[in-house]
Amino acid sequence: MAARTFSAVVHKEEGLYVATCPEVGTASQGHTIEEAIANLQEATELYLEDFPVPDASRPFVTVFEANCA
Repeated sequence: MAARTFSAVVHKEEGLYVATCPEVGTASQGHTIEEAIANLQEATELYLEDFPVPDASRPFVTVFEANCA
């Protein structure tokens, strides 16, 4: 099995770090960023066993500003 590189988007939510993989749609959490990413890696590997992902480009991630009331 060949290794592929995926993106992880991490944010803090109620004391836990939540990590998501936008290419596959998997998500996980942990008490630290490292734990959240390790859990995401495991969840993604398990997901890919049943649902292989075709070759695709990585998402483009950027930021933007929005006016808040």
